[in-house]
Amino acid sequence: MPENTVGERIKQLRDNQNITIQELAERSGVNQELISKIEEGDVLPSLTPLIKISRTLGVRLGTLLDDRIQDEPIIVRKGKTRRVIHFSGREDETGSSNLNFHSLGAGRSDRHMEPFIIDVELHEDDFKLSSHEGEEFIYVLEGEIEVIYGQDTYTLQAGDSIYYDSIVPHHLHAAGEEKARILAVVYTLF
Repeated sequence: MPENTVGERIKQLRDNQNITIQELAERSGVNQELISKIEEGDVLPSLTPLIKISRTLGVRLGTLLDDRIQDEPIIVRKGKTRRVIHFSGREDETGSSNLNFHSLGAGRSDRHMEPFIIDVELHEDDFKLSSHEGEEFIYVLEGEIEVIYGQDTYTLQAGDSIYYDSIVPHHLHAAGEEKARILAVVYTLF
């Protein structure tokens, strides 16, 4: 299992604010058991519960994802992303990762967007749609993805993009028999 920096940060922020796991669960709407498992490093969560937790703790999503503060421009050279963050495509995930996020903005302490290159594994049939406040922009770099957005389904190939309000329940996964790679920019209201 990868190093559990996200879970450690959540626990530290929660402890600093004298908030119990139960209180965090009630305020954020994230299952108490899931929060415990995230903190312990037992699960690889989806982005949705992390956004809800970060908002409840009064921090931006990036505070949970990276630890270096840098006020200068962030430059990421080809193939040199600082670190890969593994996420599930499901809110109740219990261990496997089907989304590997390569952060392109790690270290920028005052950013309002979260830019990522994401390796999208083949999809699983038991996913759930998720939603959170904000917007997402997806550009397909390689392969093909399927985006379920509300009641609609869109298939995008390399060179295609989609921009949507992320409050609408949504999910994306690789389509067909190959993995995909996308550029994603997530904007969350804070």
